[in-house]
Amino acid sequence: MKETLHKTKSFLRSESFKKYAKRFGYFVLGLVAILLLACGGLSIYFNRHKTEIIAKVNTKINENINGKFHITDFHYKFLTGFPYFTLALNDVEIKDNKWESHKHTLLRAKEIEARLNIWSLLHHEINIHKILINDADIYIYKAADGYSNSNIFKPKKKKPKTDKEKPETTIDQVSLSEVHVIIDNHLGHKLFDFDVASLESKVDYDDDNWQTNLFLKTKINSLAFNTVHGSFAKEKMLEGKFDISYSEAKQKIDINTKGLKIGSDAFDIVAFFNIGKNNSLFGINIGTDILWQNASNLLSGNISSKLNKFGIKKPIKVNCDIKGDLNVEGDPKIVVQADVRNNELSIPDGLFTNCSFKGIFTNNFKPEKGFSDPNSAIILTNFKAEYENIPLNIAQAVINDLEKPIVTGVVNSDFDISKLNGMMNEKMLHFESGHAKANLKFQFDIVDLYINKPRFTGNVDIDNATFDYLPKNIHAENTAVQLSFTQEALYIKKIAYKHKNNIIRIDGKIDNFLNLYYNAPEKMVVNWNIYCPNIDVKQFLGVLKNSPQQKTVTKKAAKQNVNFTNQLKSVTEKCTAIINLKADKITYGSLTATQTRATLEMLNSKILLKNGTVQTSGGSINFSGSVQPSGNHYVFTSNAQVNKVDIASFLRSFNNFGIKSFSPKNIRGRLTSNANVTGLMSSKGDLIMNSMKGKLDFNVNQGALLNFEPIMKVGKFAFPLRDVENITFSDLSGSLNLRGEQIDVHKLTISSSVLNMDAEGIYSFGRGTNLALTVPLRNSKNDAKLATKEERKAVRERGIVLHLIAYDNEGKMKVKWGKKEKS
Repeated sequence: MKETLHKTKSFLRSESFKKYAKRFGYFVLGLVAILLLACGGLSIYFNRHKTEIIAKVNTKINENINGKFHITDFHYKFLTGFPYFTLALNDVEIKDNKWESHKHTLLRAKEIEARLNIWSLLHHEINIHKILINDADIYIYKAADGYSNSNIFKPKKKKPKTDKEKPETTIDQVSLSEVHVIIDNHLGHKLFDFDVASLESKVDYDDDNWQTNLFLKTKINSLAFNTVHGSFAKEKMLEGKFDISYSEAKQKIDINTKGLKIGSDAFDIVAFFNIGKNNSLFGINIGTDILWQNASNLLSGNISSKLNKFGIKKPIKVNCDIKGDLNVEGDPKIVVQADVRNNELSIPDGLFTNCSFKGIFTNNFKPEKGFSDPNSAIILTNFKAEYENIPLNIAQAVINDLEKPIVTGVVNSDFDISKLNGMMNEKMLHFESGHAKANLKFQFDIVDLYINKPRFTGNVDIDNATFDYLPKNIHAENTAVQLSFTQEALYIKKIAYKHKNNIIRIDGKIDNFLNLYYNAPEKMVVNWNIYCPNIDVKQFLGVLKNSPQQKTVTKKAAKQNVNFTNQLKSVTEKCTAIINLKADKITYGSLTATQTRATLEMLNSKILLKNGTVQTSGGSINFSGSVQPSGNHYVFTSNAQVNKVDIASFLRSFNNFGIKSFSPKNIRGRLTSNANVTGLMSSKGDLIMNSMKGKLDFNVNQGALLNFEPIMKVGKFAFPLRDVENITFSDLSGSLNLRGEQIDVHKLTISSSVLNMDAEGIYSFGRGTNLALTVPLRNSKNDAKLATKEERKAVRERGIVLHLIAYDNEGKMKVKWGKKEKS
């Protein structure tokens, strides 16, 4: 290494190196001198021929335009662009012949550099090698009638080509710096507006054809194919290289670029523009991997304002195809295709996770209807995602008409229904277990980009569901549901339901379900067929409870899927349910009934019972009535016909109707009665006896009264030698009016083995008893042996008749002589 360095130093110090170095220095100085002399000569030449050069430049330009070309000043730039002669034109304007009518100047530039071929210039010819436009405004205007100020350039005259003919002068390079370009097309309502920071283009010619590699850096102020809807890529920076070629035969420009930066994203673009007089078709194809938000912001305002309501978390593969006619009014045809894989899709109503699909946007859904928002559509295929943890599969969904969007498609889902809890934003339903399968064709509107009034046709199957219906405090187990949605009705094919000791099987139908569910739930009639192997009425009454009122609290807007639960709650509260009930066994406290049949109508938490029949206590009851919640109680009305039920068993079932003076063990027989009664039941379903009002007519056959204290007191006072502890009846009937705690006894007839007695007046469960008793003293023991009722009536009041008053004395029953006072 040292040896090499030493040899190098020795060579540089040698006389031969100094000799050659001096000659090379003279050569360089000579070149510089020649360059300076040449430039000086050119400067002298320009100053001597300035008027002639400018005249030739003007002639060269004006002979090719239909308009006016004006230069305020010009000068020669010394050494700039050498070996070319650089002429700087200052304050340049080009106007077409119709400028006075539209006032749009085609070109206004502070400076234009024209680099001329020196050899051609010396031969008195103008051959422009390169044009540099700095700090300029270019305004290409097309009027509504089709006229354009760019038509300023005259068409070239075709000449037969010869081998000796010199090629026509061309501009080989074009450079723009700080140039504002506007293409204003009033015929097609299009506006393209660019601030070009830099443009460099070197053009290669092949006869009348040319091609160029162009570098462009510009800001997009407007790329509006329809000025009504706004610009694409508005306020975005564009930077990249373009391969551009022009075919004179086709009058077509082709553009190809890869990795073009628009904003922060890179694009591959292939485009063409036909520029013939009768052919102005164009096409642009754009491909990229881009974030949804970035892609949306590149589209026109009418599209991006809607798409910005949605979001996709990770970049997606997108291809956009734009085709149209620059001279035709309205939007071009736009087709955008996207491929989404394992992404997150957010919509105003919620979030889809693990989302994959292929999407297509088109503004020409039906080709015969043109390019517009009403004819735009988004088509999703092979959509797979989870919504609130619920898996969804949609083979194809279509969002049609972006002005009034309607979404249609078919959805399939298979999931554990506990996942539905995430969708229930109100305290309405809580699912513990169960499984659901759904196959539904859906349609819904989108209002302000939110799902509105979804409609379904298809089937839903639910198995082994356990859930709580919170407004009614109902806990259901082992519930199975089969639903079939059609255009005409909702068919409830099967509901198997268990709640506490209640087992219920249901099927039914709701006519016109799809329309009434949203538009008039109060007109909805649910027809149920209910079969109950076993039902406990007291447990079931909780279904009727009014839902607690929620206090209105000002808070942040909730997710829109609350609308779903609110609507479901509104429908369940407003609709009418008509139930055809069949029950093998019904229990109500101690009462057990079998072979129950009834029609129930449920409306606004009220049950109406019609055509009811039940077997109980060895007899039958036919009934109708109603039950309705009122505060902490239930109001009931009942119209019942009781036929030969065992009276002791019947009384035990109803807690003896609250009567304290005797118990079911004091009486036996078969009761037949007609009752029309209203009253209250407690929240647990127990009768509140002092609330009952109405009319009761009854008759007891084969009756007996055992150890009944009021009769025993009367008997010991009036008939000490008769058996008043065990009394049998040939007749026990009455007509009563119930009014809460007291009963008006209009007629009570007792024909017994001890005596006959008639009672009239007031009997009270509490205070206020005042009964007038008519008691014949004769022994009636053998009256039952008389053959007819008329014979028994004829002997009923023979002999001495006592008139007594049974009255209340400080809570105790007292008896005294007397008759009922006449009213």
